[in-house]
Amino acid sequence: MLRELHIQNLAVIEDAKIEFATGLNVFTGQTGAGKSLVIGAFEVLLGLRTAGDMMRAGAEQARVTGLFEVHDPGIAQQIGTLLDQPIEPGEEVLVNRKLFASGRSSVSVNGLPVTNAMVKQIGQLIVDIHGQHDHQHLLKPSNQLHILDAFAKCTEDRLRFAQGLGDLRELNKTHRELTTGADLRRQQLDLYEFQADEIDAIEPQLGEFPELQARHRVLNSLQRIKQDAGGAHAALYEAEGSVAERLQVIAHLLLELAELDPDLGEIAEQVRTSTLTLQESAFELGRYVDRLEYDPGEVDEVDQRLNVLNRLVSKYGDGQKSQDPLAHVMAYRQEIGEKIADLRSMDSDLGGIDERIEVCRAGLVTTAKRLTKARVKAGKQVQPLVAGQFKELGMGEAVFDIAFESLVLDDQAGPSGLDAVEMLVQTNPGQPMQPLRKIASGGEMSRIMLALKSVLAASDRISVLVFDEIDANIGGRLGTVIGKKLRQLANGQSQGGSVSDYALSHQILCISHLPQIAAFADNHLRISKDVTGKGKTRQTHTTVSTIKGKTRIEELAEMMAGKLVTATTRKQARELITAAGE
Repeated sequence: MLRELHIQNLAVIEDAKIEFATGLNVFTGQTGAGKSLVIGAFEVLLGLRTAGDMMRAGAEQARVTGLFEVHDPGIAQQIGTLLDQPIEPGEEVLVNRKLFASGRSSVSVNGLPVTNAMVKQIGQLIVDIHGQHDHQHLLKPSNQLHILDAFAKCTEDRLRFAQGLGDLRELNKTHRELTTGADLRRQQLDLYEFQADEIDAIEPQLGEFPELQARHRVLNSLQRIKQDAGGAHAALYEAEGSVAERLQVIAHLLLELAELDPDLGEIAEQVRTSTLTLQESAFELGRYVDRLEYDPGEVDEVDQRLNVLNRLVSKYGDGQKSQDPLAHVMAYRQEIGEKIADLRSMDSDLGGIDERIEVCRAGLVTTAKRLTKARVKAGKQVQPLVAGQFKELGMGEAVFDIAFESLVLDDQAGPSGLDAVEMLVQTNPGQPMQPLRKIASGGEMSRIMLALKSVLAASDRISVLVFDEIDANIGGRLGTVIGKKLRQLANGQSQGGSVSDYALSHQILCISHLPQIAAFADNHLRISKDVTGKGKTRQTHTTVSTIKGKTRIEELAEMMAGKLVTATTRKQARELITAAGE
């Protein structure tokens, strides 16, 4: 609901702070006093209309501030999502718009700057203004469908359909991607499988490549190694006067001298040990030379294996930049193995997705049929109720209907199902049925909306309803009917007097010139205009005040008799208030 509206420097309003109550708030006042300006300020605040040249003459800045309370949990959540901050049910929401002489404006919500589009979305969630065609919530077919669903109690099925449709579109997208890339995937799979088979057939092993390279160097230098290693062995051990033989003589000599002089003992022992070590090394060298035999078969085998591995390295390695080039080859084999598994899985997924699409489509069709049945039934229930409201509101010749159109699942379906609805009205005999959005008369439209709201009150979560021009071209008798219905709607009563799920959730703001409507107000606000100053300094000021008691009696009496208020008109005013209270 709207708690307060503060207007500064807007047209003839210099500074007005308006406090609203729950229920029915009625504005009255002289013609030209600025009643519609209050509604205009409200629309400017919520981005529903541009400010244009509405700033007060001579002012550098104007401001409109609205303090709202949001009680509906769903609306609070939607506003919180728009603002990217949590809004709890019952929490206050402060909307502030500044207008500057330059034509620029800024808007904030709870102190945080927002865009005009954001505040407009918020306004459409909490306010429904009747009399200004461009901003009417119920004129949009999509909103008509949602309200009809709430009346039919099939909102859960609509949400279920929306979720299922989202799933189906995601499955279809995946199916298209898989189908479109099938040929490319087949080519990639063939390539990866060929490469994997080529690597697997060779069976490379980590460490194999450097070992083969080392063996290849040995085999290619075998004659030289055998000759030089054999010569070294002979010089160390076998030849006459070999190194080992001479060291053995020296070691024996030093040991004999150490017996004469113990100081030579350590040196003699070191030479003896070195001699034994040299003899052992010479022995190992001899065994090594004996094992050296040239095997042409081994040479060919090593050459062939190296050639095969070199081809692998050149195709799948890193150019022998690493110590073991085969490590990169084997890593690549693991990588393409994973890609092969993924590509094969995609082909398998394509078949699985086809099955999931069929299951999803069948579920959507079932839900859509259930939705259509519930909506058609609700439409048949709403029609006579609205027709009854039309008669009470002085529109006995008007005809109401709801047109249904079936949509195609794949091409036209939206998140609300396979139905498109349009509420139609024939205002006068002989005229064609027209969508609500094409009704021309503001007063006529407001009464149609009042009739619909009276029937659908329990299904509509819009909390603030604004009726402008609702009493245009009607008399006092019909005004009483309209006033009664406005109060019922403000108190959460739908057709038949049943209380809605959100009792007192419809706060109504209404501008009226009929005392029969004003008498039903829970909160009566008078808009008055005063002119101050003289000559060129004359200024027009508009004030808004809540009136009660005798002041309210006087206002209603003036609405009936103008300035010629008498005891009789005051008595009639009291009787109107008493009758409205009853």
